[in-house]
Amino acid sequence: MVREMKHTEIGDIPVDWELQTFEETFRVLSNNTLSRENLNNRGGAVRNIHYGDILTKFPEVLDYREEDIPYINDLSLLTSSTQLLQDGDIVIADTAEDDAVGKVTEVQNIGNGKLVAGLHTIPCRVKKGEFAPGWLGYYMNSHLFHGQVLPFVTGIKVSSISKSAISETIIAIPPIEEQKAIIRALRDVDAYLYHSNNLVVKKLALKNGMMQKLLSGDIRVSGFTKPWEYKALGSFREITSTIRVHESDWRNNGIPFYRAREIVALHDNLAISPLHISEELYIQNTLKCGEISEGDLLITGVGTIGVPYAVEANDKFYFKDGNIIWAKKDKDSVGKFLFYQFDSSFVRKQIDDMAGIGTVGTYTIEGAKKTVIPMPEYQEQKEIVDILNSISGDIIKLQSKIQKIKGIKSGMMSGLLSGKIRLV
Repeated sequence: MVREMKHTEIGDIPVDWELQTFEETFRVLSNNTLSRENLNNRGGAVRNIHYGDILTKFPEVLDYREEDIPYINDLSLLTSSTQLLQDGDIVIADTAEDDAVGKVTEVQNIGNGKLVAGLHTIPCRVKKGEFAPGWLGYYMNSHLFHGQVLPFVTGIKVSSISKSAISETIIAIPPIEEQKAIIRALRDVDAYLYHSNNLVVKKLALKNGMMQKLLSGDIRVSGFTKPWEYKALGSFREITSTIRVHESDWRNNGIPFYRAREIVALHDNLAISPLHISEELYIQNTLKCGEISEGDLLITGVGTIGVPYAVEANDKFYFKDGNIIWAKKDKDSVGKFLFYQFDSSFVRKQIDDMAGIGTVGTYTIEGAKKTVIPMPEYQEQKEIVDILNSISGDIIKLQSKIQKIKGIKSGMMSGLLSGKIRLV
């Protein structure tokens, strides 16, 4: 077993691994420029890989039989130069809003299907080299390859790459049996993630169905019979915001400062890295407008509007005025109950109607005051929250486990795809 390493332009790799350039490895195919409006998820004769799906949905290896790939509405929109993809072809997303640009998916198991590459993609077919199915998909999404792509990214607001710019990037080619062993190991992890994600989807569907019925009163908690009231949020909670904080006041440490994006992340149980303001400014402003406390509800007013966050601990933090609406706690409503109501279809429709169609929507303090909430008595609110928290807790634990497995996979990819960990 060869375990010696050699120094190359992409770092130290095993001596029995070969290297060749992107240009030597691939022939670039023709794509199309169809937008989302030209695609559907119902059916059709030809499926289409959109760059947005590569960035957000498709895995390193795209199984045509398993993944939800959209169809083209009107085949007359395809030019005669558009080429059908084959097993083993790779498709690169050449545009993104961040460093995800250059993400790759390798196509497998097309069979008798018809598949093309769409808007903002670079489809490629191997012309030189022996590659096990899946190797290119995993390798080209590893730090070893993607790190080579990043220096060629152009653009400020939108990042992009070109096929000519990355023509000299390097493709590593281990012996074919080692490729197969590495792919088997990574696919075992992917299989676990696939089934775990499906379980999360099922649990979320269960939670959503239960939530809609509980929050509308269609299903009542045992022991409660008192009719619900429909109340405007402003009739029982003080709706306000905080004092403006300017960009020049932001710091790298101090009191956490939340914008709408942090509220959305907290709502989705994602990690955040907030900006900060000084302790002095925090004290000065909270003396004037009050301090955030447990039981309060925060709601995004810009961006992804109407997203709630229930304050559950008396942590010190501040938030961007105007971007976030503050519904202060009261004695007759449970903050987490209102949190769930803002995720319900009944309240969500009101917010969407206020935002309007075809515009950049906003949700205002006045809009929040008028938003009608179905309200049971206080104790029933608590019981409903306990039920939904229990379901949510199971989902959060599973999502946390999935994130840990993704971290393990990332470590495996780093070691296996650079040859630092050998399986054969």
